[in-house]
Amino acid sequence: MKTHFKTLLFCTALAVFTSCNANNKKQDLAINDVKLNHPDTNKQYIKVALLLDTSNSMDGLIDQAKAQLWDIVNELSYAKCGTNKPNLQIALYEYGNSRLSKSEGYIRQVLAFSDDLDDISKELFSLNTNGGDEYCGQVIQSSLSELNWGKNPDDLKLIFIAGNEPFNQGEVNYKDASTNANEKDVTVNTIFCGDYNQGISSHWKDGAQLTHGDYMAINQNQATVHVASPYDDDIIILNQQLNNTYVIYGARGREKKTQQVAQDANAIGYSKANAVNRAISKSSHLYKNKSWDLVDAVEQEEVAIDDVKDNALPPELKGKSKTAIKTYVAKKSKEREDIQNKIQELNNKRKSYIAKQKAGSTNNGLENAMTKAIKEQAKRKKYTWK
Repeated sequence: MKTHFKTLLFCTALAVFTSCNANNKKQDLAINDVKLNHPDTNKQYIKVALLLDTSNSMDGLIDQAKAQLWDIVNELSYAKCGTNKPNLQIALYEYGNSRLSKSEGYIRQVLAFSDDLDDISKELFSLNTNGGDEYCGQVIQSSLSELNWGKNPDDLKLIFIAGNEPFNQGEVNYKDASTNANEKDVTVNTIFCGDYNQGISSHWKDGAQLTHGDYMAINQNQATVHVASPYDDDIIILNQQLNNTYVIYGARGREKKTQQVAQDANAIGYSKANAVNRAISKSSHLYKNKSWDLVDAVEQEEVAIDDVKDNALPPELKGKSKTAIKTYVAKKSKEREDIQNKIQELNNKRKSYIAKQKAGSTNNGLENAMTKAIKEQAKRKKYTWK
């Protein structure tokens, strides 16, 4: 199941990569406290909304989503449009859970579009299943109307909806929701958790085709197979060193640093391989924490050290001169870059090792087929993968 969920999100990512003409020119950023939900409009974004059925039968789906998040992020981090590396935002909805409000269609926005990967991980791990009614059309419509999809024609905008009940249930017609999706240039991809033909007869394939999306059927309860590599332990050690390069600032600095460690623990709670995948994600350009880490904040021009008040600094920097603070942050930045480069070097060896171990394997047939189809589609759109 975990493998198939990753494949599903690969589709999302590549479908989102439909155009490569974004203007990536940097703009000067005003020095404010935090500007989390105000991305630079001249940058290209991959926007992925995950709509997950959290009714009783979906425990396997949710488990896979938790376990595969970092695989998905890593795949997206390798994608390029020309010479550009798109940014990533993920939103999360749950539906079909009887604990949710009936008047709201048993639907909840768990997280609006966010580039904070730790927040995304935290919210995925908060999901629990319970019986309920699944209204696919309504949850799609909710995500279209509630999320800030933006109007940049170069942004890649994808919805992934997963579940196992008929797609045409509820008061909102999925065809009307699809019309709205087309108007917003959003592609809907559907994942039926069950028999492929049953998904077709229950309108899941039609739900995807109306927006030129992909329809997939998966066994959400399929056991996950992890491939260990000789490089895993070294990557995990480097991840611990990487955490020491973060310099907290602001009101939420300490809280967010604690959350970073907690999501490391959640990842390794599934498996060492999952922890390794998270460490690799943290070494990529998609893992940024400008809202609480002074290194990222300075690099992304979120703040200038000259404007940071002493009471916003961590204990080790309080009372220091601006010159001393700049020197400290620059040192941590260089340490982080070196560690991230080492992780990426080991990851390249790890990928080669795992590919050899999986050579000839038929256990991941759907994953292999979908990955091949996605890369062929991306090739036609002039996308490349490093």
